[in-house]
Amino acid sequence: MSATKKEIEIVINAKGEVTFQAKGIKGASCLAETEFLQKALGGDAAVLEQEKTAEFYEQSEGYVSAWSGEGKDE
Repeated sequence: MSATKKEIEIVINAKGEVTFQAKGIKGASCLAETEFLQKALGGDAAVLEQEKTAEFYEQSEGYVSAWSGEGKDE
């Protein structure tokens, strides 16, 4: 099993606007991985736009989903 390189690309343009993109982080864990950065930049109030990449919709490595309970194929 090869380890996936995780990184956050941060770009600051001439106007001082900051954009960042999580790479190599599958699933919604990218939100947790970048939370510190979002807070440092002013929190939710400072976010102008948020776009989820294809990696957001992929399952995390090692993640297993199982369901059992009432109503399942009775």
